[in-house]
Amino acid sequence: MEYRRTAVIKLDTPEGADASLRETVEQFKHCANTASERCWHGRRQIPEESGCQPETRCVSGDDDGYHVTSKAKAERALYDQLRDETDLTANLVQKGIRRAVEAIKSGVERLKCGENTSQPHFSADSAVYDKRSATFHRDHVSLSTVDGRVECDYILPDDSETPPTKYVSEDFEFRMAHLQYRNGDWYLHASMRNVEADEESPESESKHRTVLGVDLGVNNLAVASTGRFWSADEFNHWRREYEKRRASLQQCGSRHAHENIESVGRKEYGRFEIHLHTVANELIEEAVENDCSHIVFEDLTHIREKIPEANDDNRSGESFECQQCGYENHADYNASKNIGLQYLRRRQNAGDGGAPVDVRLNRGTLNVSGEYVPPASVEA
Repeated sequence: MEYRRTAVIKLDTPEGADASLRETVEQFKHCANTASERCWHGRRQIPEESGCQPETRCVSGDDDGYHVTSKAKAERALYDQLRDETDLTANLVQKGIRRAVEAIKSGVERLKCGENTSQPHFSADSAVYDKRSATFHRDHVSLSTVDGRVECDYILPDDSETPPTKYVSEDFEFRMAHLQYRNGDWYLHASMRNVEADEESPESESKHRTVLGVDLGVNNLAVASTGRFWSADEFNHWRREYEKRRASLQQCGSRHAHENIESVGRKEYGRFEIHLHTVANELIEEAVENDCSHIVFEDLTHIREKIPEANDDNRSGESFECQQCGYENHADYNASKNIGLQYLRRRQNAGDGGAPVDVRLNRGTLNVSGEYVPPASVEA
């Protein structure tokens, strides 16, 4: 059963709507960048009387500032100001602030790990819409803008089984979407939920529940416990190409070069977002094809503190060999199995009756004890 889907939908904007959408996106970026500036060093820039007390203290090199990572506190401090400074609806202002706080949270985690990072800056022409700021229909969307509502038709393939047409149906309900302007056109990067799956969820809780473990990495964007790999070769190739273009433009130092750098950044963001959306959809397809009820990714928070130094001896590049038992396998594939297994063990005593019972492999499964269970055809 297909439960959640993401799709990139091109929009047909009516005459006069383009300017409204562009200004809406600019004001959304203003909200996000203002929140980023104020929250990245909250102690110095957000007064205590605002009710937004400093929440997180990070020390990294010369940086000993406080960073606000609470969405509620950031909204209390900035909402009224940004409503006055923009023509956006309340929901879009909130979404802009929250986008900045989410990026700051990620930066804080990197600082805690001793990694170099800087204040988040938002240059991509995009804005976040949910069901309060957008009304999603089967053939068009109504978007809130600085000039009121704008209705845009979807540009979809004729084939009803071709994404995104396949998911713009009564079976799927829109949940959230990123509006993005790229190369002169507007797109919705939409997240949808299967309505029928929601209705059947009470029954599905009692069914056999299986985990698809997924390892995220550098050489491979993702590796599933079923043995399917998503190589990062193309992703890394284009990342290097865009880095070369920016470096070449930065040497010029002119205003025109600076504008071109921003243009390169927008193209990079669009290319990578579409690529990652594709990988995300294929991960979901892999889970569906293998009857998995859960997709589990590794928790990278504080990962350096959690991994014992002895694990480094087991891995050499992409090869894994246990120093105790001699077991050998591809390191990323082995990691994906362990990610699923760890989730099983955490959920083993869950009181909601919905704990998964095994991890799906390329052939057979692993149970919560780590024992291999061959497929039924082999057992027979």
